[in-house]
Amino acid sequence: MVSFEMNDRKKIGLGLTGFGIFFTFLGVIFLFDKGLLAMGNILFLSGVALTIGPKSTLQFFMKPQNYKGTISFGAGFFFVVIGWPILGMILESYGFIVLFSGFWPTLAVFLQRIPILGWVLQQPFVRSGAINC
Repeated sequence: MVSFEMNDRKKIGLGLTGFGIFFTFLGVIFLFDKGLLAMGNILFLSGVALTIGPKSTLQFFMKPQNYKGTISFGAGFFFVVIGWPILGMILESYGFIVLFSGFWPTLAVFLQRIPILGWVLQQPFVRSGAINC
């Protein structure tokens, strides 16, 4: 069985990633506040870099199949920083989906192992993707 060693750097990285997602969520809730969105982006990217390491981060973003997502995410980050948060978030969302689309099956397996949430996700009406009214 492969173990995932959790050292202090990875703990801090996961914390920064979580705070980045939280600040981005707050930025969207507060009508695309550019300060919160920019802070969320910086925290998220620094958290990813600390969690998987700077070399792996650069390799991930520079893979040829990830160019479209990297350029879209970077352009969205730029637009958020210069003050166009809605356009920036649209581009970032597209880039995020393209970049991390390979992780969705892993995330689904992880969520199904959480005690109560896993039971809910394994119900037939959730597995089918729609509730028939």
